[in-house]
Amino acid sequence: MTAQYLGPLPDHGRFPYRAITQRPHYRWPNGAGLAVYIGFNIEHFAFGEGLGANIGPASPQPDVLNFSWREYGNRVGAWRCLELFDSLALPTAALINTALYTHCPELVAAFVARGDELVGHGHSNAERQAALDEAGERALLQHCREQMRQHSGVAPRGWLSPWISESRLTPDLLAETGYGYTLNWCHDDQPVPMRTRSGRTLWSVPYPQELNDIPMIVARQMDGKDFAQMVIDNTDEMLEQARAQPLVMGIALHPYLVGQPYRLRHLRRALQHLAAARDRGEVWFTTPGEIVQHMATLAAHEPKAFA
Repeated sequence: MTAQYLGPLPDHGRFPYRAITQRPHYRWPNGAGLAVYIGFNIEHFAFGEGLGANIGPASPQPDVLNFSWREYGNRVGAWRCLELFDSLALPTAALINTALYTHCPELVAAFVARGDELVGHGHSNAERQAALDEAGERALLQHCREQMRQHSGVAPRGWLSPWISESRLTPDLLAETGYGYTLNWCHDDQPVPMRTRSGRTLWSVPYPQELNDIPMIVARQMDGKDFAQMVIDNTDEMLEQARAQPLVMGIALHPYLVGQPYRLRHLRRALQHLAAARDRGEVWFTTPGEIVQHMATLAAHEPKAFA
């Protein structure tokens, strides 16, 4: 039996460890301690092949049950959620598959018309990004960026990989293809600058894997009312924590889940709670792109503090 290796473990090399209690002090616009954003995932899946979340056991392809359940989000759920966002005057970050531009372009256009931020989220959620080689991954990032620029008039500033699937080069390729931030990492409650091989900084904006309707409803089989209470409890606890330091809270939503009528009713209660905190000036309700812009301004004035 050989001796166990007791040296440092392999590391990503993107950022050092830094405890949340040892960070620079700053505030969000208007003096708010908590920045909140909605990551609204609008996705398209191939019929009869590829990956996809399931409401029931997977069937041999074509899996009509699970495909049509997900497609409900594009046909109905997303539009009901838009009505809710409008009623509360809430901005969103729409995380889009570019396959939507040929499938249901009017849905993407509705978010553009609201002035929402568009975030790159692959071409389809039926595929994983990490399966690509470097050239293929670069081509995917460039394709999505150009499609969004061409069809929506604006290039995305940020990226969320389908299924949070990265290669070891993904942060480097994102920086090299014009993206300024990633939502892939869930390791912190503040934005964190990441090192890349080009020397360009890629910001990591906290994206939730807990406050996320897929693991809560699909994996843990929690009810819509429980998910809404999670959002409320998370908000109230982070507001307490944010008295001492600035924090970011994302809420990850998928319209085929929260757009179902009985879940939408509970989501409304949770978002009303957040809107009330915003109206009291306790919350900066924003988008990840605006969070990064604020951080870039701070870092320009105090580069050593945010290195």
